Amino acid sequence: MAKRKKVKRLPFVVLIFIVLLICGGLYFIKDLEGKNKKETRYIGSDELTVKLLDEENKEVKDIVRGTKVDYYINLDNEEKGKISYDGKDYFLDKKYLVNEQKDSVYEKEVYVRTSYNLKKDLESVDLLTLANKGDKLEIIGFDKILDNGKVNMYKVKYQDNEGYFYEKYTEKTEEKALVNYDYNGAYETHKKQKNIYNGGEGATLDYFPVEKVKFDDNKMPEKVYSLYLNGTKAVINMIDEYIEFAKTTKINAFVVDIVDDTVIGYASPYMEKNSPTSYKYAQNSLESYQKAIKKLKDNGFYVIGRITAFKDTYYVSDNKENAIANSSGQPLKHQTSYWPSAYNREVWKYDVELAREAVELMGFNEIQFDYVRFPDGLISMEKAKTVNYHNTYNETKAQAIQRFLMYATNELHQLNVYVSADVFGESSYGSGYITSYGQYWPAISTVVDVISAMPYTDHFGYNYGGHAEPWMYPYETISFWAKTAKKGQDLSASPAIARTWVTAYNTPVAARGTVRSYNSEEVESQIKALFDNGLNGGYMPWNAFSAKNNLEKYKKQKGAYSKEY
Repeated sequence: MAKRKKVKRLPFVVLIFIVLLICGGLYFIKDLEGKNKKETRYIGSDELTVKLLDEENKEVKDIVRGTKVDYYINLDNEEKGKISYDGKDYFLDKKYLVNEQKDSVYEKEVYVRTSYNLKKDLESVDLLTLANKGDKLEIIGFDKILDNGKVNMYKVKYQDNEGYFYEKYTEKTEEKALVNYDYNGAYETHKKQKNIYNGGEGATLDYFPVEKVKFDDNKMPEKVYSLYLNGTKAVINMIDEYIEFAKTTKINAFVVDIVDDTVIGYASPYMEKNSPTSYKYAQNSLESYQKAIKKLKDNGFYVIGRITAFKDTYYVSDNKENAIANSSGQPLKHQTSYWPSAYNREVWKYDVELAREAVELMGFNEIQFDYVRFPDGLISMEKAKTVNYHNTYNETKAQAIQRFLMYATNELHQLNVYVSADVFGESSYGSGYITSYGQYWPAISTVVDVISAMPYTDHFGYNYGGHAEPWMYPYETISFWAKTAKKGQDLSASPAIARTWVTAYNTPVAARGTVRSYNSEEVESQIKALFDNGLNGGYMPWNAFSAKNNLEKYKKQKGAYSKEY
């Protein structure tokens, strides 16, 4: 019988040791896993960024508040937290960590640096009350945090209102909020602009620089060489002929009327609800107008939609309570038209909603607001107190105009379109006053993307620039004017592009002197004068005195539109 092989057995003590070793290892692994357990956190602060530290407590990286990070939850440290971010581990004070992004903005109050209306909500363009410079806003939330850590809009309590207010118009202290922005000493020049003609004072306007936008999906030509088309049916029906002509020139853009007082470009669905008279008298159907604008865009043209903001007779007929009124409380008729009050926020909303609809339906690249002003020539009525502007917030005219353009620009930029404003040539004068209708070049140029002056040669008085009849000397007259406009541009830390209207009709319109025909030479000389003096954003010929917009006149001026300036 074979012997069984004797098996050596481990001593009991060794066996116990192995068991303990295995258990200890498992415990160690479990403990390690516990210490490495992570949960989502967000960076919170009242500053835009927080400093991240390494193991030696040295500052090594900035992280923007609101950033999502992984937090090691089981590290035994009362003050420091360990996070994983961008593939690496860092340390920071635990006070900078919050559970939800909505809690990542720590400031509880801010102060108004730039007067602006609260927005009712994030979805609409509705406005609440005006918050004035220096006023305190209680913060109760925000909409979103931008890439640089700034908030886009705070949700705030102000007086009896809850609404939204742009962070870019605030400061953290009252002292900073009350400071007026001074660009290279320019504020001293603005302070000299006095309220001689009831337009306001330069010192009360806002000159804080605005970051000028460039939209990747909506590129504006460096120089916009544009033709103007009114919104009449006759012109819209001739769109192919205008396109054919433009293609033989350097023209790369068109300005097309959406609203020009009683000339309504198309039957707007928004008008149907908010100004049915405008809708009723529209020159074109929505479809025919839409087709014309599409043709312009399909042929590679940059297209600008023009709206006469505060000169709108049909709107007033439907909304009398929003109009400038006479002494008996009825809408004031001035220069054959009725004028919505530029102080009225419902009028602001109407213009901006109309612009937004036009962008969405037609694909305009830019919205141009004309008549962004009060009526001129009402000083005697103002002195006699026989005109009522319905000035709810006790603003100056210049404040109302600048604030409307701030509002319009903010809202339309959300649609990736540019905003331009037409101004009288007089608005550029630095001769010690704000215009009676509320336009002041540096204040407007600071806000919008494009400023478009209207220095029509027959609008200047006798002896302007040293010439008895300025319209007879188009180069000299526009060159003389352009020097003052350039000074206005230089008084802004963030000037708009200067794209200017030029006279393209025979002058003068009113019989007050020698008439000069404006053909290629006259138009070209004006454009050259603009570019020679640094106003080089482009041109737009004003030629609107015939039912068909006088295409034949444009053809006579072809030489001017065929040059590169």
